[in-house]
Amino acid sequence: MTSTENPTPTPASVAPTAGYMGFIGVSTGSSSIMSVFPKWAELLELPTGNLIGHDLPMDATPAQYRAMVEQIRDDLNHRGALVTTHKMNVFAAASDLFDELDPFAVSCSEISSISKRGDRLIGRAKDPLTVDLALNDFLPGDHFARTGAEVVILGAGGSGTALSWALAERADAPSKITVTALDDAQLDHLREVHRQHGTPDGLITYVRTDTVQDAAALVAASPAGSLIVNATGLGKDRPGSPLPDDVVFPADAWVWEFNYRGSLEFLHQARAQEAARGLHVVDGWRYFIHGWSQVVADVFEIDLTPAIVERLAEAAESVR
Repeated sequence: MTSTENPTPTPASVAPTAGYMGFIGVSTGSSSIMSVFPKWAELLELPTGNLIGHDLPMDATPAQYRAMVEQIRDDLNHRGALVTTHKMNVFAAASDLFDELDPFAVSCSEISSISKRGDRLIGRAKDPLTVDLALNDFLPGDHFARTGAEVVILGAGGSGTALSWALAERADAPSKITVTALDDAQLDHLREVHRQHGTPDGLITYVRTDTVQDAAALVAASPAGSLIVNATGLGKDRPGSPLPDDVVFPADAWVWEFNYRGSLEFLHQARAQEAARGLHVVDGWRYFIHGWSQVVADVFEIDLTPAIVERLAEAAESVR
């Protein structure tokens, strides 16, 4: 669905309940959360099982973002929202509308969770936490120290920024993290995020990749066991991959596709080499689970435990 100035909501449930939660994205109606949320609402005993999708185009204007945030702020029935693709643009266009922003939101210049506390509008960046939780679900805790592997993050947007942040904080941090982008402005922003955060000098390498062949060369040159990540959004909101089909992944690499739905070209490229290169291929499903559960907990003021997260994951499996 394409939106103009005031996005038309797409409901996950139309049962009369106490208000609703929002979901700001590009094509929210095709997300699994539209079927999962009512199940989670029942399991968590939330006051509402209604999730409303607010679709904004990839080229939405600052005025559209401000109108969306104002709509959430001013609608007493609106409990809050998760922001996906638009989280950096929401911050850039509407951060001044929030009464409180957490340190991650300010440092990373993104807002992924919008919640309310009384008449106060709160913006938080949950990605550094959720991406770390998802990473720890599959990557051994001593992987980098044991193997000498490195990391290539394709994409310097919100998710790529969050992963670079989380990896730098990891006890078992890699010796080198390479982050790519299509333009220097994104890389300059990322450098500033890391400078403000105090990331060790020399840990992050920032590379502009003008072509998919440029990105493929970085991937192919990475040591065995390296973590290769698609954080571009390609394969979900837009078709395509940041890599060409003839890319050669490092032997025994962990290949992480942040997306779990869409055309998923990057995931298919990795699957094609899975056996021959000994790859460990991971899709974005657990990232989806952690991302949504953390924001739901934020909006409804719930304390999540690992046991509760696993119950939510089990409830979601039926619609995967």
